[in-house]
Amino acid sequence: MFFFRNFTFLLALYLLQGSNTSLVRLNNSGYEDIIIAIHPGVPEDEKLIEQIKDMVTTASTYLFEATQKRFFFKTVSILIPENWKENPQYKKPRTESYVHADVLVAPPALPGRDEPYTRHFTGCGEKGEFIHFTPDVVLGKKQNEYGPLGRVLVHEWAHLRWGVFDEYNEDEPFYSSSSRKIEATRCSTGISGINRVHKCQGGSCVNRTCRFDSKTKLYEKDCQFFPEKFQTEKASIMYMQSIDSVTEFCNEKNHNREAPSLQNKKCESRSTWEVISSSEDFNHTVPMEAPPPSPVFSLLKISQRIVCLVLDKSGSMDGFNRLNRMNQAAKHFLLQTVENGSWVGMVHFDGSASIKSKLIQIISSSERSQLLQQLPTAASGGTSICSGIRAAFQVIRELTRETDGSEIVLLTDGEDKTAGSCVEEVKQSGAIIHSIALGPSADPAVGEMSNVTGGQYQYASDEAQSNGLINAFGALASANADLSQQSLQLESTGLTLDNNPWMNGTVIIDSTVGKDTFFLITWDKQPPSISLWDPNGVTMEPFTVESHSKMAYLSVPGTAMVGTWTYSLQAKVQPETLTITVTARAANSSVTPITVSTKMNKDTNSYPSPMAVYAEVRQGYLPILGARVTALIESQTGKMQELELLDNGAGADSLKNDGVYSKYFTTYTENGRYSLKVRAHGGTNAVTRSLKRPLNRAVYIPGWVVDGKIEGNPPRPEINDDTQTSLENFSRTASGSAFVLSNVPNLPISSWPDLFPPSQITDLDARADGEQINLTWTAPGDDFDVGKVQQYVIRVSGSILDLRDNFDGAFQVNTTDLLPNEANSKETFAFKPGNISEENATHIYIAIQSVDNSNLTSKVSNIAQVALFIPEADPSPDDNHQKPSPGKNPNRAIKIGILVLIVVGSFVVLSALVSTTVCICKKKRSAGRPRTGF
Repeated sequence: MFFFRNFTFLLALYLLQGSNTSLVRLNNSGYEDIIIAIHPGVPEDEKLIEQIKDMVTTASTYLFEATQKRFFFKTVSILIPENWKENPQYKKPRTESYVHADVLVAPPALPGRDEPYTRHFTGCGEKGEFIHFTPDVVLGKKQNEYGPLGRVLVHEWAHLRWGVFDEYNEDEPFYSSSSRKIEATRCSTGISGINRVHKCQGGSCVNRTCRFDSKTKLYEKDCQFFPEKFQTEKASIMYMQSIDSVTEFCNEKNHNREAPSLQNKKCESRSTWEVISSSEDFNHTVPMEAPPPSPVFSLLKISQRIVCLVLDKSGSMDGFNRLNRMNQAAKHFLLQTVENGSWVGMVHFDGSASIKSKLIQIISSSERSQLLQQLPTAASGGTSICSGIRAAFQVIRELTRETDGSEIVLLTDGEDKTAGSCVEEVKQSGAIIHSIALGPSADPAVGEMSNVTGGQYQYASDEAQSNGLINAFGALASANADLSQQSLQLESTGLTLDNNPWMNGTVIIDSTVGKDTFFLITWDKQPPSISLWDPNGVTMEPFTVESHSKMAYLSVPGTAMVGTWTYSLQAKVQPETLTITVTARAANSSVTPITVSTKMNKDTNSYPSPMAVYAEVRQGYLPILGARVTALIESQTGKMQELELLDNGAGADSLKNDGVYSKYFTTYTENGRYSLKVRAHGGTNAVTRSLKRPLNRAVYIPGWVVDGKIEGNPPRPEINDDTQTSLENFSRTASGSAFVLSNVPNLPISSWPDLFPPSQITDLDARADGEQINLTWTAPGDDFDVGKVQQYVIRVSGSILDLRDNFDGAFQVNTTDLLPNEANSKETFAFKPGNISEENATHIYIAIQSVDNSNLTSKVSNIAQVALFIPEADPSPDDNHQKPSPGKNPNRAIKIGILVLIVVGSFVVLSALVSTTVCICKKKRSAGRPRTGF
């Protein structure tokens, strides 16, 4: 097991934080309300603050010039950890918190892993989550390896804000170029340098020409590209911004479309500037005439948590067992979720509001019990949400005189025509509103209050077995608390029992959790018989049973035993609804627990636009691979749907094996609110912790070429990117924010018109095998990533732009015998390309389009390529293997009279005599019917 010392901050909230947690606004070309947060595990050092200011100031000027005078950094808040000493310059945050951080200054994921990177797991042109800098990078200790900090920030900002990708690729550092040479993957190719194997150990260095690899037809594994220190090339920032001359992004004119960079693969071979130019930011700005002002900084120090519960006890709460369910969830929040040291108060409201408890600090169970006594016992009267909010402001101001940075947890089930009248007041208060809408009639203003203050918006239906209300309260851990204090949900499930009185199951407690383990049982009619056994089969007792609130709970003393716990609940009457919730805190403050977090890609959506579900499973910043992840999506009337989420790099999942599991959601059942919950489970030796370096990071520079000689930089820690460490059994559940759907047809799904095409294939790969080309890709579905497509259309060209921009006009491969598999299956196909006689065609470019049974077509896939020659390597006195020169390359022109098409995995071989020469040309084809012949 890896131990993450001093790394126990609330990382889970850094990872998936909701569909849009950044508070950044673009105002007259200036980015405002940027948040840079210093991790509390970082030792106090005022130099960090000054370095952050210098970084942003220099980055602002660099960004302004790089974007043709369109963008700059205007206002920035720096969040100071609570454990740093007081300073008169430090102010109190308002709605700013760690969950809204755009840049995190935090310890590395592993010792020595200082690469600056951006957490970005969605598609091209979509915003990322956050930027991660280590303290050593901010303090300038890694400038030789990654370049000046201000330039690095601009590189990462382009990932974060505009969703562009890197223009290098450490997995494919070299490629066969149209110049018939082996080139380093880069943009632009005007960046000069040399390819060498350069390794230093002790006081000696090995420096030699790279050898040719006969298998890959490229350079050997240890070969690296060393750039010239002094250059004149201006592009590109997304390749190597650390070169002094580089001040621009690659554009349509100088973009290297041949290179196997992630930018080309994910962005349809468009340049980074083309993607930036199509962004919403770009379309809302014009170039400035005057230079931008310097950034303005605010220093904000995190303080103790202040939270006030605002609970609805109006007459409508008397139905559907709502009042009791609210009290159950609030009790769980007060007993288990809210952290020690927090200040908590309580307000009730119906047609008016009453203060039930002033703010008291949670130090022991005594304060928790005191608050529990104040929960409402009866429901009556009207609904005045604004009265409840204003009473909460009064409670908070009695202690702090201001509401900045405080939190209000608002629960309501009713409509209130006056609720919108205080939204602006809420926005100006500086408080964060977490809203929980209970049932289908909760006023929409509660969601708006959360949106304008950066709070969470949760929804719970009236179906008790979904456990939605307890989940909603359980999701409200502090945004700024230490992860060792956070209560993590291990299990949350329910069942309505009609014929069988038993509800049996297991709960896995892994070694990263177990402190303050808490079992909560609820019922609807009568207390059930409850049995719980630890992994050794010892019965755990007694549960505290509260018949009036219809709940029973047990807190396991000390640290719970690692292993599988077993429970058995027997209902006394039928029908009966039972639920069980299990939570625990980190077992050890020095070992980061496994966490799961979830979100949808949008807060609101309209049919037939699809939604995407994301769930991230990690330990610290390291992704967990191989988990079984399920999303449970519930409508406001209680209709539940289950989706299996995948981390396969296909469909809704942008990147394979990054710890983010994804799926499209299209089977909407009705208009209105939906809630989201995910379950993640890992079996022994079935899941692994990946040590692979993150994507979307500043390139590490192994050294510089100065006067023809390599000046090497300190080597990075040797980490095999394929290294994975096995994990034990674990289970987690997590709730996401509510989302709202509209324009859903009032028809059974089976009667809907087919408006969902297959998803785009994004992992097409082509490999030459003699005269045959082998293709592999992940199968899409009839509706995005569900079902099976009707057919594939495969086309090839000698020009990447012709194939991208005129796919229907390219040569079509015969795929008659290619029968599609179910979505997410691996597809394989092979063909012989026929006669390649065009003198200028150096590569075959291949793309696929999927067609469903309604003749809806997917977007054209990523473009794969195969070189038609063996590239020329640098002269190498060390290479004893002779290879054909480009002029004698037997693959340069292939004259084939018989076209052979092979369907891999079957015994079908289709041979066809070709009476005319088939050629892949760069010239424009004459107008008319597209030709097939492959």
